[in-house]
Amino acid sequence: MKTVVTGGAGFIGSHIVDALVKRGDDVVVADDLSRGKAEQVNPAARLTVVDIRSAAFAQLIADTAPDVVFHLAAQMDVRRSVREPLLDTEINVLGIVNLLAACVAAKVRRVIFASSGGALYGDTDVLPTPEDHPVHPESVYGAAKYASELYGEVFTRMHGLEFVALRYGNVYGPRQDPHGEAGVVAIFAQQLLAGARASVTGDGKQTRDYVYIDDVVAANMAAIDCPAGAFNIGTSRAVDVNMIYTLIARACGVDTAADHGPARPGEQRRSCLAIGSAASALGWRPQITLEEGIPATVDFFRTAAVTV
Repeated sequence: MKTVVTGGAGFIGSHIVDALVKRGDDVVVADDLSRGKAEQVNPAARLTVVDIRSAAFAQLIADTAPDVVFHLAAQMDVRRSVREPLLDTEINVLGIVNLLAACVAAKVRRVIFASSGGALYGDTDVLPTPEDHPVHPESVYGAAKYASELYGEVFTRMHGLEFVALRYGNVYGPRQDPHGEAGVVAIFAQQLLAGARASVTGDGKQTRDYVYIDDVVAANMAAIDCPAGAFNIGTSRAVDVNMIYTLIARACGVDTAADHGPARPGEQRRSCLAIGSAASALGWRPQITLEEGIPATVDFFRTAAVTV
């Protein structure tokens, strides 16, 4: 089939591109390269440097007439969304509205959207958290993800465009960007491999649901033909940052304890996703444990030409 992957030069997007190429699909990557890297794009795919908010992007969708669009391009920094809410909204909300309108005009069958589990649900006592739990985003970034899902639902009702939202946990693995707030595995791995000390924010007991990149890619491939809707993509295993550091230090051959810095004001304390809906609707379950995925990630950063 013909596909477009927005943000396809980034961490998750480039892995999805690889999987689509392996399937034999015709793949176009749309990325403004503000965070993505051209060298990460599979050479069998065609890269167009373009802003998802632009008329040029809408024209790309018209010219390509894809069957499925995977939408991963985003302003992805939660802290930046708080500092610059207008910028976050322009990229994450206006960007998807431009995309959805272009997809309807080009008669695209389906959009698969990279949403966020933790950013949507906020802190909750219901763990693991199912998709029908009330949504309480605590950042502009989370609000934009929720708005994007709502726009997707509206375009489904108005135009019949199939819309699937995959609500990711904390995705980690090879190619993860170590220069953003969400990449704690990549950040710790690079610091320890470089002989530097790693710093954990606060007491390190804040928990997240860490899901390996290969499992996220498998979920995206399953979403090509699954029922439309929103599905959590995680592991249903809550792991705190102290344990993440321990596993990374072990994989790096380091026995030094982490430093602890001040807690981030307003940081979400707990996140863990129920994945029963994805299991039943997508036929998907995670296959890679943290104990397997973290050493594989460390091996990537050990051999890659990277800097802290």
